[in-house]
Amino acid sequence: MKVLLLTGLGALFFAYYWDDNFDPASLQGARVLLTGASAGVGEELAYHYARLGSHLVLTAQTEALLQKVVGNCRKLGAPKVFYIAADMASPEAPEHVVQFALDKLGGLDYLVLSHIGGAPAGARARSSQSTRWLVQVNFLSYVQLTSLALPSLTDSKGCLVVVSSLLGRVPTSFSSPYSAAKSALDGFFGSLRRELDVQDVNVAITMCVLGLREGASASEGVRGITRATAAPGPRAALAVIRGGATRASGVFYPRRVHLLCLLRGWLPRPRAWFIRQELNVTAAAAA
Repeated sequence: MKVLLLTGLGALFFAYYWDDNFDPASLQGARVLLTGASAGVGEELAYHYARLGSHLVLTAQTEALLQKVVGNCRKLGAPKVFYIAADMASPEAPEHVVQFALDKLGGLDYLVLSHIGGAPAGARARSSQSTRWLVQVNFLSYVQLTSLALPSLTDSKGCLVVVSSLLGRVPTSFSSPYSAAKSALDGFFGSLRRELDVQDVNVAITMCVLGLREGASASEGVRGITRATAAPGPRAALAVIRGGATRASGVFYPRRVHLLCLLRGWLPRPRAWFIRQELNVTAAAAA
């Protein structure tokens, strides 16, 4: 057991600190469709891609916020930036978005899925109506966008970058519908990766598991309930970009997220006293 433990810790160390051979020049001129680009980690992703010289199509729900981000991307040096406002709660939105991106860029090298639909924490968030909305935004729209963009990504030998959440790997209290939607992403993209391998399709899938992030809409839903601190959005975005550019199978940010995922396997049902260390129980009960 000691040997296995030391081997596991050693592997974890190298996974965190080994050089990933990231070449920023590889993203110059890359054609990127980025969802959720108006705020949070999606906005930071847009700025990083702009600095690196990528061609961008940005989408999010609010047009005014998108216009601001587009203007900033142009100032940062993006050679081409287009936007399309779309609500991913609508089943028709993914087709419009992908077709717009193909028309403007002539193809795709990266599909970066980072849009998110958060919900208030607590029992009121578990209604069937809110659950349907969460599943459409956080899972079904990801499936639709992927299916529509996959032919172009196959032609370019491109990459799917999926921004998910720690809550999809380690469910916590008062987040059941959101955790379920994010957990579904793991199952879908894990299976799709195997299918592409079997068919010799050279499209990489990078799953990014992020912890609580500053500015993320999901973090607003648990504000005052969880005691966990949020990580800076720009650093999380850079970790996502490095993972996609190096065609890594997985990204964990911040680094402790990987450890928490491993602990989930060792402690599938933590004691209530342990859970309470991360919760403001009084606020949670009132939610």
